[in-house]
Amino acid sequence: MDGLMDVVQSILGAGPSVMLPIIIFIVGIIFRVPVKKAIISGITVGIGMIGINLVITVLTTNVGPAAQAMVERFGLNLTIIDAGWPAVSAGTWAQPIAAVMIPVILIVNLIMLALNRTKTLNIDIWNYWHVSSVAATGYIVTKSFFFGILCGILFTIIIQIIADKTAPKVQEYYGLEGISITTGSAQGYAILALPVGWLVDKIPGINKLDVKPETIQKRFGIFGEPMIMGIIIGMFLGLLGGYDFIGILKIGMNMGGVMFLMPRMVKILMEGLIPIQEGAQKLLQSRYGDREIYLGMDAALATGSPAALSTGLLMVPITLFLAVILPGNRVLPFGDLATIPFFAALVVPSRKGNILHSVISLTVVMAAALLMATNFAPVITQMAQGIVKFPDGAAQITNLDTGGNFLKWIFLKLSEVVASIM
Repeated sequence: MDGLMDVVQSILGAGPSVMLPIIIFIVGIIFRVPVKKAIISGITVGIGMIGINLVITVLTTNVGPAAQAMVERFGLNLTIIDAGWPAVSAGTWAQPIAAVMIPVILIVNLIMLALNRTKTLNIDIWNYWHVSSVAATGYIVTKSFFFGILCGILFTIIIQIIADKTAPKVQEYYGLEGISITTGSAQGYAILALPVGWLVDKIPGINKLDVKPETIQKRFGIFGEPMIMGIIIGMFLGLLGGYDFIGILKIGMNMGGVMFLMPRMVKILMEGLIPIQEGAQKLLQSRYGDREIYLGMDAALATGSPAALSTGLLMVPITLFLAVILPGNRVLPFGDLATIPFFAALVVPSRKGNILHSVISLTVVMAAALLMATNFAPVITQMAQGIVKFPDGAAQITNLDTGGNFLKWIFLKLSEVVASIM
């Protein structure tokens, strides 16, 4: 098991920019894409992912310090620290059940494809850790390896179903032809935010407010340009963080850069995926007629949308405000604040890009997420104990990505019920 874990860790340690080209090449060969085209596709996808990660780095290295400055400025004092998804991911992969889950996820996915129970081929192996975290939760709570595997299998099936159901809107709104989003965090937030968004759309007055990037640009001219929106939101975050004038300008320009560059990086990645998608469709049509297949990808592709990015950035101060006023919350949001645009990935298309409706929907869900993250803290702390260096003064850690994820929280509660009767 230790040897298997070492292999898994070394592969995952290479990062998506190395893993994806290899996976895309293999998938391309399986779908009978010419070798030369499969190689070019894989390399193009890898380059696109490098570009996306560079822009995400700009996002996180600016939003993180701004959030910390807000925490210090407003004197927030909460006892459980949001350590972010990297800490929980590291804790997940350290569990003995995690390495087993990679082949299990692939096998379940392929069986569902063969039985025509899903249209999605989940090639986003980098984010398989979301499934592994559910399996690890079941294992830690019940001490049963078998039950942990069962949790992972059930979560895999749920991910496939949600990816299929949300794919049409994802493809239509983001222009990601043949793509579905299989990231567990995006799905966990969407499962609550979608019905909330439907209710928001029924509220008189609010349902008439059309706050989309396109309508903002039409009404406010240059101020509706995505890069200008990014600059304004960035300066707002800097202002809340108590930055000086130059600091406010700097974070504003960086957020404007993120808004401008991210769609271009996503476009490069999509250029590499198109030949694979075409090859898959051609092969399936030859065997199964008009059957469709989607390539399951990271929610990072959605951040090419100004509406998704704007929604996520606006949710940063809102989340901090909720943490202060929400009765029962003990979580200090921090590590996953820059990840919130990913949580918005499946929400924004359902609201047709309406930033206001998306923000309202996610505000309601984030309130629930903070309470779930508080409840999840003991298990996440145990998962990361001895693996992750805890922040100073933190007796427990949690995160919004896993701890505040409704789907994962349901499995936590299921595991506790099973543990009580074992």
